[in-house]
Parts: sequence; C-alpha cells; structure tokens
Amino acid sequence: MNDLTTYNNFFKEIVNTINSTKYEAYKALNKHHIGQNFEIGKLIVQNQEKNNWGKSIVDTLSKDINKIIDGAKGYSPQNLWRMRQFYLEYKDSADLLELALTIPWGQNLLILHQVKDREERAYYLNATNKLGWSRAVLLNQIKANAYQHHLKDPKQSNFEKALPVHLSEQANEAMKSEYNLDFLGITKPILEKELENRLVENIRDLLLELGYGFSFIGNQYRLKLNQKEYFIDLLFYHRILKCLVAIELKTVEFEPEFAGKMNFYLELLDEQEKQPDDNPSIGIILCPIKDNLEVEYTLRTNNKPIGVSSYKLTQELPNNLKGKVPTSEELKRMLTMAINNSEDSDKSKDND
Repeated sequence: MNDLTTYNNFFKEIVNTINSTKYEAYKALNKHHIGQNFEIGKLIVQNQEKNNWGKSIVDTLSKDINKIIDGAKGYSPQNLWRMRQFYLEYKDSADLLELALTIPWGQNLLILHQVKDREERAYYLNATNKLGWSRAVLLNQIKANAYQHHLKDPKQSNFEKALPVHLSEQANEAMKSEYNLDFLGITKPILEKELENRLVENIRDLLLELGYGFSFIGNQYRLKLNQKEYFIDLLFYHRILKCLVAIELKTVEFEPEFAGKMNFYLELLDEQEKQPDDNPSIGIILCPIKDNLEVEYTLRTNNKPIGVSSYKLTQELPNNLKGKVPTSEELKRMLTMAINNSEDSDKSKDND
C-alpha cells in the first residue's frame, strides 16, 4: 500500500469520525429538545388543573417567555398548546414517548395530528427514526397508507440471508411492500420503457415515494462484460444503507427469471461500480402483481440481496379491470394493435 492510499484511508477515517460525532450530538440535542417540550406540556396541564386556570394562561405564558428569551419562535401560544397535547398523548405511553424522543419536533407533530392508532403511531415513529424521514417523506408515507400495506402485504426479500444482520434490518425498513405510482397519471397499458421515462420525468415524486436516503444516479445505467452491454432501468445510491440500489421495472406479473437477471446485474455492480467502503449492492424488482409463494421460492436460490415489490398506477381501477393484469404476450398484442390503429388513422388522414 503506497503513502497516498494510506493517507486517503486515514483521512476517510477522520471524516467518518467527525460526521459520526456530529450525528450523535444532534441526536442527543434533539432528545433533550423533545423531552423539554414534554416537560413544558406537563407543567401547563398540572398548573391549569391545580390553579383552575383557563386557556388565557397560555397566551400570557407565551408573551412572558418571549420577553426574557428574545426571538424564541418555539414558544408561540400555538406551539405551547402543541406541547400540552404532546404531553397528554404520551404521558401514559412510555414506549411511544421513548420513540418520540428520537425524531424531530416537526415529524412528531405530523404523526400526532395525522395518526391516532397506537400501533400505527409506533410504526411511523420507528420508521422515521431508522430511515431519517423528512416531514415531506413522512407525510407521503402516511398518505400512501404505508402502515396498512405493511400489515396486509409483508415485504418479500432475501435480505436476511444475503446481508449481515444489521444491514438486512435497515434494507428491509427501506423497502416497501407496495409503491404508489399514481402521480404518473397512467390509466392504460404501457411499455416498460415508457414507464421508466415517466418515472425519470417525475423523479422528485418518485424519490418521495421511495423514502429518505435515495439519491438518483441515472436510468438505463450501462454495464459491460466482454463485448456485451447491459442496462439497469434505474440506479440509485442509498445514503443510509451506503450501497447502490438497482431497480428493475416490469409491466407484467412477476416471473422467476426476473430475479436471475437482477442477480446478474448485482454481480456486475459489485465488481465494477461498488466502492471499497460501500455495502453490497441491493436490487428491487417492481411488478404490478406477484404471487407471494412464487417470489419466496425464487429468492431462496439467489445469493445477492433482492427484494420484490408490487406497485399501483391508480388509486382506484375500473371494475372491469380489477384483478386483471395482462401477461407479457397480451401486453405486446395490445400495444401492437394500438400502434397499427394509429398508423391506419394517419394513413386515412393523408388520403383525405
């Protein structure tokens, strides 16, 4: 190992130590801040009950706090009422309070107002902590009913077998069982290439749906082996997992050969693109529908970390389409007919 390589490794270790220390300091500060808000809420409730004070005491309190703590925006009457509510909601739920102490105040308020069920709250509190969800991502996950999908459609992957324990848990948290792509506005069968193009055009919405940590690298990402070229539909880097994430899009029901192809792509990614300090690359196959048993058996034989998730293009399908997804042959036939009809129409216009 030469001197430059030795120094680069040393420098990287120093930077990682600095970043790790800063993150730990932020977590400690955040826990202190949320704990303080809980205690303020507790004092407000106790003194209102003890002294028979009404609502006006909160306005008075806010004015007096701001006189001695100049520019303290966090002590508006509205925020003091939120602290009071925060205390009342979590005073008898030590386990939930412990989770609430791990995430920022803004995310806490979002969960407090949007989610009422105890188990559902625990899910979003835990996911926000582990995956570092911003308020925008958290709101998107709540609107997409991530908790309900988590209950009714377990995630399917071989992460537990293919990754170290700590990484497999994080990877499982980062993947969803179903992705909602209705922001694309697609209402008819399309080719995989068009689906890919629509997602790239709407990359901001896609990143919100995927969740925090995904950074877009590119689509049709080229890999080469000997004289042959291969192309990954969408390639991301995940900042939390510290690994490349390859996503393959399918417009037909899951087929076992999809996993074999993804396994091959991940092999190339790890050999050609993965950096020395990166974790193993992960693959996610997105299909409109899948047979869970078929997916389970397929993933048993793959040694690379692969997950298979479904997606939906519309919130509600017409009754005549519910439960129906075209096979690859049917999709090709439908698209061929559409192209032919379009060409016939153009010829007719030319003749006119």
